[in-house]
Amino acid sequence: MSSREALDLAMEQELDLVLVSPNAKPAVCKIMNYGKYKFEQVKKEKEARKKQKVLEVKEIRVTPNIEQHDFEFKSKNARKFISEGNKVKITVRFRGREVNNTKAGENVLNKFIESLEDVAQVEKAPKLEGRNMFTVLAKKG
Repeated sequence: MSSREALDLAMEQELDLVLVSPNAKPAVCKIMNYGKYKFEQVKKEKEARKKQKVLEVKEIRVTPNIEQHDFEFKSKNARKFISEGNKVKITVRFRGREVNNTKAGENVLNKFIESLEDVAQVEKAPKLEGRNMFTVLAKKG
């Protein structure tokens, strides 16, 4: 039908004439309540955002000469973060002359990886950047 007829029909029904496909020959229009349509679109977007899980990266900082109890405590926290679905970044900070002995820091990171290997997998291998060495662990599967 012609655009004039369609517009008259839409006014008669007290609805809007919405252009759906302007590039088609002839152009395709739809008679609908445009305000209600926009409201439903916004509602769907909000619902989709609500169901989305925001992935966080939790950071755990340790020193190269960490004590056994501190290691167990931080390992337990890392396990909790991973089970919640977050990624864990374990950072070893070298202070002063500790930077000369990076092997100790690497051993600490490998110990963390070993203790969490049942729930986590290595996403980024241990890497030294300046005075910090870090690794990133993520949930398995």
